[in-house]
Amino acid sequence: MHDAVVYIFTLSLVVILSPHFSRLLRLPTAPLEIIVGSILAFSGIISAEESNFKLLAEVGFLYLMFLAGLEVNLKAILKMPQIYIVQSFYFLLVLWLLAIIFGLLFHLEPMLIVILPLISIGLLATLSKEYGKDIRWIKIAFLVGTIGEVISITALTISEASSTLASYEELIYKISLLLVFLGVVLLLYALLRILFWWFPELKTVLMPKEDLKYQDLRLAMGIFFMMIAIMKQLHLELAFGAFIAGLFISTFFHHKKSLEDKISSFGFGFLVPIFFIHVGTAFDLSNIFIPEVLITTILLLGIMFLIRLLSAYTLSFLVGKSNALLVSLALSMPLTLMIAVATIGHEKDMIAEFDYYAVILASLLEVIISMIAIKIIAKVQNNIEKKNQDLIKRFK
Repeated sequence: MHDAVVYIFTLSLVVILSPHFSRLLRLPTAPLEIIVGSILAFSGIISAEESNFKLLAEVGFLYLMFLAGLEVNLKAILKMPQIYIVQSFYFLLVLWLLAIIFGLLFHLEPMLIVILPLISIGLLATLSKEYGKDIRWIKIAFLVGTIGEVISITALTISEASSTLASYEELIYKISLLLVFLGVVLLLYALLRILFWWFPELKTVLMPKEDLKYQDLRLAMGIFFMMIAIMKQLHLELAFGAFIAGLFISTFFHHKKSLEDKISSFGFGFLVPIFFIHVGTAFDLSNIFIPEVLITTILLLGIMFLIRLLSAYTLSFLVGKSNALLVSLALSMPLTLMIAVATIGHEKDMIAEFDYYAVILASLLEVIISMIAIKIIAKVQNNIEKKNQDLIKRFK
């Protein structure tokens, strides 16, 4: 009972205070919660092995993938100019090719090679709030990030299957099952589009505007858990099912703006912080200065930044070199997805323990470096624009 009280009290305090420390230190809450979790574990206050804490963290992880799906706006992607979509795929193709080349060159484990080109749009939301959604490089970053996140999660599912199955026959069966599942999802998507086009009132029946019984939240949570149950039955990656559930909600029920706020507020206000704190408790601070961890961390950081900078040249003619650099930095913060992949890899013995620590450390440093670099470049850009405007005014 004493331990339970300590856990509840400690976790509650971290959840309450982390946003305030985040504003004070000007850092995103996620890396801060991971750091706090590791300090608490190092101090012996809490442990990653506590069963209830671990279970809650697993639910938080799946909910995080659900929120990642919610951030993907398929309709917005399809409305973008075709040249933008083509260049986005070109960027991602170059990114993955470079990741494979550098991964093989430095003899990295297959799971680490998968981690190198990962893209997540979770932290892009903070940039859009700070710099504005209408900024061109933010728009491009969201477009590339959305497509990249779908590819990243698909790659995660396939690599997880290939690393845990005993034979090629099982792997082919698993991939075939995944492709059939994706085919069914696409078929349902097409059928539901037609159904909602002919009967648009169905949307308001399922999610009424005057909703006093929280039908929208009930439907969303029902889809979330049903998709996880289906993936568990098919023995496919649960995280992928959670992502598909979020994608389904964002695609067909985007009209209900308050729903996303409800889902996000519950997730980022409770479940997701628990997951990040748990990640921190699994990260042993005493291993930071181990040479193997430091070398792998520096190697991962260097490769991840380099392949994004090189890939950004494919976008330079669309947004200019300086904006292409900002896009590459904005896409260099796959914190949530890196931690998700590292967690799955560590639990299933697909990556070594030191590599796991290196991935967590690299993901934290990548966010901090990218955030600082974006602020500096954006500030320089603004100063140059102001000077140019002042010169134009003087000549006038």
